[in-house]
Amino acid sequence: MRVRVATTVLGITAALLAVPACSTDTTGSKHQTPSSRTGKSADAVQKPAALSSAALESRLLDPRDLGSGYLPKPERPAQHDDVTVIGCPALSELGGDAATGGTLAFPHKAKADFTYGGSFSEISEELYSDSVKKLSDGIHRIFDAMTGCPTYQVVAGGTPVDVTSQKLPAPHASGDEQWSQLLTFIAGGRSTVVKQTAIRDGNLLLVISGSPALVDRHLDKALDKALDKALDKATATS
Repeated sequence: MRVRVATTVLGITAALLAVPACSTDTTGSKHQTPSSRTGKSADAVQKPAALSSAALESRLLDPRDLGSGYLPKPERPAQHDDVTVIGCPALSELGGDAATGGTLAFPHKAKADFTYGGSFSEISEELYSDSVKKLSDGIHRIFDAMTGCPTYQVVAGGTPVDVTSQKLPAPHASGDEQWSQLLTFIAGGRSTVVKQTAIRDGNLLLVISGSPALVDRHLDKALDKALDKALDKATATS
């Protein structure tokens, strides 16, 4: 139950991230892209071709990168429970009844999930590629909404989950935009703490979620592999 609750709510997060932006950002976010500082649209500044899902797959961490004790987590069937968000209007407006368990609705994506040491510790890595503007708008809206509500409740499939969110300092890593938050999920008297960090570099978005210690341990490695220039050359010649 402990892990399933965390996975379910992170699935809700993923589904909400897929909601397209209908207007300019009015959340007051302080994150700035190179394009926002110059007053030009992001797509006008940078229009690299989106990476294919196959190319993203090759950039994911694998058990050899992570080290001993990590096992791939079997993929669960997609769930489509009714979802209600209570106490956070910003999340409700983004679509609190969205289906759970899915990845973001960008056309090019790849995902890997791992468990560690046969315990409740898990780490999930997601890679996405799309236009700079679409990636930036999507990730801005969800992080601003979630960190703007320090406490709220999610009811998924009849199961109430109390959630607290805490905005964390951006990680000291490369990238055009960075976000990080700490989420605590409480259900059935048990709690799970999940750290979620996202880094956008150009037309690539990396999202790492899971046990805080595991996220901190593998973030730099995941980003280095995701941005490996040698893989760019291999993809271009394939």
